[in-house]
Parts: sequence; C-alpha cells; structure tokens
Amino acid sequence: MIKIVALMDNKPSENKALINEHGLSFFIDNNGENILFDTGSGYSTIYNANKLGIDLSLLDSVVLSHNHYDHAAGYKDLLENGYYAPDFFVGKGFFNKKYAFDGKKYTDLSSGIDHYQIQSDEIDIHFVDDISLVGENIYAVTGFPRVHSFETIPERFVILTEDEKIVKDDFSDELCLVIEKEDNLIMICGCSHPGILNMAKRVHTAFCKPIKAIYGGTHLNEANEERLLATINELKAMGLETAGFCHCSGDRAEEVCSLSALTGCHLAIGDTLFL
Repeated sequence: MIKIVALMDNKPSENKALINEHGLSFFIDNNGENILFDTGSGYSTIYNANKLGIDLSLLDSVVLSHNHYDHAAGYKDLLENGYYAPDFFVGKGFFNKKYAFDGKKYTDLSSGIDHYQIQSDEIDIHFVDDISLVGENIYAVTGFPRVHSFETIPERFVILTEDEKIVKDDFSDELCLVIEKEDNLIMICGCSHPGILNMAKRVHTAFCKPIKAIYGGTHLNEANEERLLATINELKAMGLETAGFCHCSGDRAEEVCSLSALTGCHLAIGDTLFL
C-alpha cells in the first residue's frame, strides 16, 4: 500500500496543531520506501511532520519539483536539522537563480540552496533530464513538450543563467512524480509551471497508461473559465477520475473539477491518501 500525507499547503488543516504557509510538501510511504516530494518554504514542514508522527530521519529520497522557495527552501532546514536522505532528485538547471521581475526590480524566488552546500558523501545528487526511477514503481519525470499554446508562463518569471544572463524562465527544470498503480498512473505535481496539460500529455505518452489521479499544484489560479474547462476535459480524456488540486491551483479550479464529475478534494495539511 502507498500512503501520501500532505505536510504543507496554503490552506489550514482541521488539525489546528499544524501550521500552514504558502508552500507544498508531500510525504510518500511507498511500501516502506520513504520519499519527500517538495519541502515547503521552511521549518514548518518539519514541525508538521513531527506533529503527525512522521520520522524524517528515515527518508530514503527527497525530490524537489523546482527551485522556488515555496517548494524547496525547506530543504535547507532539513539539512540543518540533520535529515540527510541519501538520494536527492532535481531537474537539470535546478540551481539557477529564479526571480520575479515587475519591470523595475528583481525579487529572488529561489530556495537559496547552493549545489556545493549539499555535496556530501551522505547525499547522492540525481539530475533528472528524462525519466528516473525514484522508488519501486515511482518515477521522476521531466522534459515536457509545449504542445498546448494556451498554457503560457507569465512573463514575470525569469532566471539567471550560468553565464550571468537574465532570460525568461521556461521551467525546463521542473519535474513531477509518477506512480504506476496496476494499469493506471498517479501524478504528483509541485506547481506545473510548464502547463498541467503539457505535463500530463508527456506522462500519458511515455507510460502508455491512463492517468487516473493528479495531486498537487496545477498553477490554474490565473486561468480563465475557458481554459479551466478545456484543461479538465482534456485531462478526463487521458483517464482522469480524481483531482486533488491544491497550493497554486485556485478555488475555481477545484469547483470546476467537482462540476465536471471528478472525484477529489483539496489536500490540506494532515490529509492522507491510501492508494
């Protein structure tokens, strides 16, 4: 059995002992393999794990979807508190600084993680550029073709390249997790900046199986009604039955999922899935 626990999300939990903040983190127990997907923005993720009885010292892998603070800055807190998962998965280009540009100034949105700070005999860094095995029947996937023209990335997102040039961020470093569950797939997403349909299309094509469920952030909070409906209909055509959208998805996206006869819910902190 696979267990997924939401350790961090924007919205508060019914469990008032837990702390919510703008961020995302999922703990995955894959039949005894312990995987942390994203870490939130700070120590609160560790605090919530402790309150929920999850021992982060037993982590086998940490997977970071992309280098934005709300998904990855908490990794520094993990290291500072002695939680060294032996395997660390990120997309190629993860360590490039990410900014938001408002036309006048650049705001650093990145995690503050330095490549050299985590080089250790205790940590094996895996740079994912296609599909990488993370655990039994669990894969990190990247390389999402941009096939849906309406899935655009806001112009404000930029990166500082290794040769110190500011360019538009295409989020080519972003990855998701894919769980093979019998004849179906489950996607775990961080923010889906490349476009949730572009990501789902890549996964659906690569694994040749229906995507039964998607959990996590879909960055549909700025999508208009037409795009929301088109997105949900195309996801349903790829097999989607359950939508556990949260973080950056927006309330309207969750409402449209319900109106489209999809089962699911917002995954708040402490919510647990048994698959």
